[in-house]
Amino acid sequence: MPSKNQGRMAQDMKRELIDIIGHMKDPRITGGILTVTRLDVTPDLDVAKVHISVMGREGGETEVIKALNRAAGHVRTEISRRMHIRKAPRYVFVADDSAAYAAHINALLKQLDDAAPAGEASPEADAPSD
Repeated sequence: MPSKNQGRMAQDMKRELIDIIGHMKDPRITGGILTVTRLDVTPDLDVAKVHISVMGREGGETEVIKALNRAAGHVRTEISRRMHIRKAPRYVFVADDSAAYAAHINALLKQLDDAAPAGEASPEADAPSD
């Protein structure tokens, strides 16, 4: 399958997956904000790795990931039915910590900015004005 069609199919799968997860009634999934950040599909449509970010949940994302991996068969059936494809991939849900990593990097940059000497001027102040 050409990569252009594979990318389009992955985007369609992601859209359907978001809708399916949004309609699930499992209490482990419904609490907090759940975001599908990325969907990686192998070229032969055998496995799809779904990266999930969970915010605003006390128990963390481990319970949500476990619940989604338990419901992977249901998700596979629904995707196959909705997209009219014969072979739907196996879904593997993994935690995506990119938001936490970005917050960590921002905190480090703020520390560096706060640690800069007070007498040192910013680069914008050194620019000549016309």
